[in-house]
Amino acid sequence: MNIREKLEAWEHEYLCEYASFSDQSLGRDVPEPMCDVRTIYQRDRDRILHSKSFRRLKQKTQVFLSPEGDHYRTRLTHTLEVSQTARTIARALRLNEELTEAIALGHDLGHTPFGHAGERALNEVCSRGFRHNEQSIRVVERLEKKGKGLNLTKEVRDGILNHKTTGHPSTLEGKIVQLADKIAYINHDIDDAIRGGILQESDLPLSCTDLLGKSTRDRLNTIIHDVIANSEGKGDVVCSPDIRQAMTGLRSFLFDTVYTNPVAKGEEGKAKRMLQELFGYYSSHPEMMPEEYLEAIESGQEREVVVCDYIAGMTDNYAVLKFQEAFEPSGWKR
Repeated sequence: MNIREKLEAWEHEYLCEYASFSDQSLGRDVPEPMCDVRTIYQRDRDRILHSKSFRRLKQKTQVFLSPEGDHYRTRLTHTLEVSQTARTIARALRLNEELTEAIALGHDLGHTPFGHAGERALNEVCSRGFRHNEQSIRVVERLEKKGKGLNLTKEVRDGILNHKTTGHPSTLEGKIVQLADKIAYINHDIDDAIRGGILQESDLPLSCTDLLGKSTRDRLNTIIHDVIANSEGKGDVVCSPDIRQAMTGLRSFLFDTVYTNPVAKGEEGKAKRMLQELFGYYSSHPEMMPEEYLEAIESGQEREVVVCDYIAGMTDNYAVLKFQEAFEPSGWKR
């Protein structure tokens, strides 16, 4: 019995009956020989961690566009916080931690530069629309490794696709990530907003903080404990109605005071117009995109979809650079 097989046997001894067992995975679209050391979900996690799209998350906006300071969240640090919260819950519930981590690390791979402003920009100009969860699936299936994709398991891809509120993950591990995503961004967006002077802890609605806590640490502790207490031994991952209502209240408060705040979001209009200008430019001049995207168009893929692929994969800084190259005059040189 090799190491992987021992790990698979351990899962059946330790994990709860509702867990997704590695040796019962629905597998990959392209069958591969099994690793003798890592389980199938461990390999998925590693593939995501080593992907180029994962590394680019470090220079993609989470909420605050181009903040002055090193301590604001980026799309990468958000992803890591989602992963940490999700793993904590998965371990406590004796669900598959490796599957949970793989979904969490991959859930935002398809996000655009400049956060949700970038997502809205592409959604408005692409006739097929643009949704970051669907783009994340496209990244792992079609775009990574020069069009070969990462060949992830069906369970990981299902969790990535369904991580949004409207999604319906088929595994409890996917449901953990769906909930951990909200737990993470509600709390770290409050923390960043306080750091940026947009609000103070005392501004938060007492109807929420009296129940959840008066600090980020207390709120995380309360919510995570509640999820574990209300999900343990059950075939679902849920929080209590009161906690869910308080989280919803904080989320609504953030939309009213932070997500639409002119101080925090004042540059989003510029970013949105910039990406839409780039979309028009590359749609008219596809030859200005890298060779792999030209080859995708020549192979029959829709031009506007390929243009979205290119723009969505950009970091904030790279998008600004490409906009300058396309639309700002440069000095003449012989």
